[in-house]
Amino acid sequence: MLANEEVGIGRRAVASSGPALHALVEGETATMKAWEDFLSGSRRENLPVRDVVIRSWARCQSFLVDARAGAAPVVGRDQIEALRRDNRDLLQAAATTLAEAADLLAGTRTVMLITDAGGVVLEAAGDRTTLNAARDISLGCGGHWSESCAGTNGIGTALASKQPVMVQAAEHYCAGIKGWSCAGAPIHDPVDGSVVGLLDISGLKQGFSGQALALAVVAARQVEWNLARQTEAEHVRLLEACLEDSQKYAGEGLIALDARGRLLYASRKAAHLLKASLGSELPQLSRGTRLPIAGSGAGAGDATTGRLPVPADWVRPLMLDGERRGTLLVIPGTASARPTPGRRPAADESDQARSRFADIVGGSDSLRAVIGQGERLAPLPVPILIEGETGVGKELFARAIHGHSMVAGGPFVPFNCGAVSREMLGSELFGYVRGAFTGAAAEGRAGRFELADGGTLCLDEIGELPLDLQPYLLRVLEEGVLYRIGDGTPRRVSVRLLAMTNRNLRQEVAAGRFRRDLYHRLAVTALRVPPLRERQGDVPRLIAHFNGQLAARHGRGPVRFTAEAFERLHRYDWPGNVRELRNLVERAVLLSTGGIVGIDDLPEELRDACGTAAADSWPLRSPAMPLGMSGAISGAMPPSVVSPISPSPISPMSLTVTEQRTIEDVIAATGGNLSDAAMVLGISRSTLYRKMSQHGIRRTTAGKTRDDRTGMGGVVGQA
Repeated sequence: MLANEEVGIGRRAVASSGPALHALVEGETATMKAWEDFLSGSRRENLPVRDVVIRSWARCQSFLVDARAGAAPVVGRDQIEALRRDNRDLLQAAATTLAEAADLLAGTRTVMLITDAGGVVLEAAGDRTTLNAARDISLGCGGHWSESCAGTNGIGTALASKQPVMVQAAEHYCAGIKGWSCAGAPIHDPVDGSVVGLLDISGLKQGFSGQALALAVVAARQVEWNLARQTEAEHVRLLEACLEDSQKYAGEGLIALDARGRLLYASRKAAHLLKASLGSELPQLSRGTRLPIAGSGAGAGDATTGRLPVPADWVRPLMLDGERRGTLLVIPGTASARPTPGRRPAADESDQARSRFADIVGGSDSLRAVIGQGERLAPLPVPILIEGETGVGKELFARAIHGHSMVAGGPFVPFNCGAVSREMLGSELFGYVRGAFTGAAAEGRAGRFELADGGTLCLDEIGELPLDLQPYLLRVLEEGVLYRIGDGTPRRVSVRLLAMTNRNLRQEVAAGRFRRDLYHRLAVTALRVPPLRERQGDVPRLIAHFNGQLAARHGRGPVRFTAEAFERLHRYDWPGNVRELRNLVERAVLLSTGGIVGIDDLPEELRDACGTAAADSWPLRSPAMPLGMSGAISGAMPPSVVSPISPSPISPMSLTVTEQRTIEDVIAATGGNLSDAAMVLGISRSTLYRKMSQHGIRRTTAGKTRDDRTGMGGVVGQA
């Protein structure tokens, strides 16, 4: 609890209207003049502004921050959820402070924020009216307030200077934020002192006092104290888990690391064996030292280069409450051969570039609903059944779930139950010992469950699993224990199971081909990935994505589709789903002549597709256009809302006007979703923000402006 005197400080800090505030108001005009002189370059020396602010303004200029900006950028929904998971220890430590702030700051026109080390707001509390007003400048969950994104402000400047900072009204670099004042205090890690986040107090400039900085510092210290207690308690539990495991590894060197890859414990033999095995210069093995070990599950903040080339079979997860919270490094006492750098666990196909929901292309309501479900289910330690037709992208969802799960640092092991013979399926899943059967490897072999220990096992075509093996799978799921074929020794594993199928398992259960108890264990939670024909508007997005990706892979230019060909693609029902669409685009990239794809270049089943329409029913400016321009806009609309439009003469336009109108068209067609608009245009979101500012385009008025100019309100307005 905050002490009573701290509460008193807080109320005075955020509600004061004394002499200090009047002095601030009197100096605001001088600060504004100094800011204008700084931006124009007419005066840089002896400005009547604090040094910490001048240095920040200079950094903002070097970052090319738009001084006219009225709000901070906002990160995507999947990214903020991932950041909240990565910073759950920080949020837990700040929970009581934020709860007290909700009462303390009520009626003070002030809010309290917690950000990560990069300046992204993770949580906010305080005066409700001010919380609502703060949304206008993105001062809420997801707002990115680093100096490079939002200029001089209490969050970004405190993080840049690594010290508590107050930024008052006109001292902000961006014009649209000068109506606010803020005070930020960094939150430090209790082990190594690194900055792990920031506590900020912000409010409208009226009634905001310099004493708010004192409250921010006091509150940040309270969060640090809570974080220290949490960290110490978790380290004790990790050491206990390490000691339990140490009995199994007599004669071997042991090193225990926490979730951030920091040393908790090293046995006497560990340093000698590690140096003898790796032959590399090692950091001193003292408590708190960060060891860059591949496969340790350390957070994204750790460097990915310069890692120690540790063999994957040395790495063991340390689990707490079903979640990987540390790593045990087991160094064999007889190890002498140096491992190959970059070696990965056998069968591990984890890939950070494909382990995010953001990597799943599409913006249709049906797809976004399933992605939202997946984001909610991913952190939960329960099996998930992923259902869907062949080619819909079930493995993409499985990889994203793994990447957003509590075992994301562990291996991702996919296995197709229909790809091996019935006789070999048991040994592939559960492993075997020497002499288990004719042809068995002399040293035996670990099965997929053991290879996935501490991570995710993804079983595709689970409906192909024979009935006689299903009880063994059920036992592993229930008990976390398996027996290799031919062995009576129990082996404990901790695996997150994802099962995929294109069959209706309920019908398989009714037909007696799948055990009811196993079905209910697998389908604790289930996701149904929609077929492409149900993903309204996603065909153009996917074509644009594959067109660029596959053209780059094959060293060719992107192809262009004629209006008639694009219409056939749009109306086709895609029985092979996304896989069929990808194959078609790849064929077009490889076989098209002159980079133009017409109806005659399409496969026979597409040429024969019914429901063709006249070419003038598409609002196109030319018979062939690059995807990501007019075709993608029209294709993003369902056929029922694409109204016939008579061609009209096109007057010459400057490149600037053409660019402006294209951006307005795309924003309107994507319903104001700037992430989708940037994807369709083939540019980054930051570039889109800059272009919108340059042309004076607002997300809420883009569609209306274009409608007024072209008379196309009946088409764009319904997109």
